[in-house]
Amino acid sequence: MTTEHQLYLKIGNELPDTVESQLFGKPCFKINGKAFISFFNNEMVFKLTGDMHREALALDGAQLFDPSGKHRPMKEWVQVPGDYSDKWAEFAQAALEYVGI
Repeated sequence: MTTEHQLYLKIGNELPDTVESQLFGKPCFKINGKAFISFFNNEMVFKLTGDMHREALALDGAQLFDPSGKHRPMKEWVQVPGDYSDKWAEFAQAALEYVGI
């Protein structure tokens, strides 16, 4: 297990009322049955909106999440490289608040 994967699990498990699950065959955490973070290609993925979405997508190497690999990205989901793992907890909290409303 990579350091990034360990950090993803730590962040997900520390957030209140979350459950580990799967999203398109990828590991994710859900709240109230709704996915809000995932882990793909050793990067963390967040369901975001507004300023947090723009901030995450503006990071070098960040991209819209395309789990199928068929150029059909999910517009609310941003995949953030491990170079920005220091921001992952903040994005995860924002995603939790967005989905958990």
